[in-house]
Amino acid sequence: MNSIKPYKGMLTLILALLIVGIKDLSSQQLSDYLEQAVVANPEIRAYELRYNVAQEKATEVNTLPDTEFAVGYFVSTPETRTGAQRARFSVKQMLPWFGTINARIAAQDATAEAEYLEYVIAKRKLQLEVTQSYYAMYGIKARMLVLQQNKELLKTYEELALTAVEVGKASAVDFLKIQIRQNELEAQRQVLAEELTAAQIQFNALLNAEGSAPVRIVDSLAIPVSDPEASLEVLEQNPELLKYDRIYESIASAEALNQREAAPKFGVGLDYIPVSERTDMMMPDNGKDIVMPMVSVSVPIFNSKYKSVTRQNELRQQEVEAQRSQRLNKLRSLFAEAQKNRNTARIQYSTQEQNLKQARDAESILLKNYETGTIDFSEVLDIQELQLTIQTKQIEAVQRYYEQAAILNYLIQF
Repeated sequence: MNSIKPYKGMLTLILALLIVGIKDLSSQQLSDYLEQAVVANPEIRAYELRYNVAQEKATEVNTLPDTEFAVGYFVSTPETRTGAQRARFSVKQMLPWFGTINARIAAQDATAEAEYLEYVIAKRKLQLEVTQSYYAMYGIKARMLVLQQNKELLKTYEELALTAVEVGKASAVDFLKIQIRQNELEAQRQVLAEELTAAQIQFNALLNAEGSAPVRIVDSLAIPVSDPEASLEVLEQNPELLKYDRIYESIASAEALNQREAAPKFGVGLDYIPVSERTDMMMPDNGKDIVMPMVSVSVPIFNSKYKSVTRQNELRQQEVEAQRSQRLNKLRSLFAEAQKNRNTARIQYSTQEQNLKQARDAESILLKNYETGTIDFSEVLDIQELQLTIQTKQIEAVQRYYEQAAILNYLIQF
């Protein structure tokens, strides 16, 4: 009996010290892993490169149409009054309607902004996945720690049972039951160890790290006293919704470009024809080369193509509005569900905390009976198993709380 109290007192002190500094420690470790994932994850790198390509396209569209050069040689030279024409050299440059190039750049910039938001969304989803994976590992490790603590406690019961058997206060069956219970706890711990190994490999895969790389996980977490306020209005700033706003703007920019391209296009050019001098007679401008500046205009008389593009853009904008509304409704549902689950986890944790205190009180009462010789080790084992169940539920509540908090953070963080 006396050997149990120091053990419990030491355990309580350790847990108290852990809880004091655990929040900052967990935050720092998780923050490091999130930063590592964003830097090293190949999927995020692919999104970043896609955004860089979209940015580079702004330079691509900031150009005029290709300049046309032509060279022709007269096989049969036509004779003119001033001499024979030998060849023709031409250069021509088409010019888009005023503001067309700026419209192209604006349209591409809007597309690049939408790609950037895809990159931001991918990062946030990765961070959510890393966070939830981290807390899943915490849950496994915390359950392993509780199993080990209960196994150590059973060793104390084993010593009590052995003493009780020697003095005739218990049977050998009680001693064997405690050993069987120890074996069960060890088996459960080994199963959890396998789960933790698999979870660490999956976690490292998100970080693009070696599967065997060690992962620092805190031993214990506590639910904070109060939760930060969260408002549905903040959902409007979620990148998943801002993405649709940027797509809508890119379609508007594309329509502005379509209107510019439906306007006439101008061309300027120059023809140069070298002329041979006439040898049979002399005259003014004999052999003078021909230089002919040219101006051309391209008018889209049959402009049904541009009208069709305008109609397509209108329909696409309507589609984007519908998609945004649908996604906003989905995010609101996710927000409500996560908030409910987080609050439920807090309630369950508080309830299990009270249950654990009462179970330990019941355990103390049973162990005190050892002094009077009426100890029933079957009841002690039942209470010990009940405590393990309560502790497991507490860990699950903490894990669920932080997982749901991560979802809320994904939805409303700026």
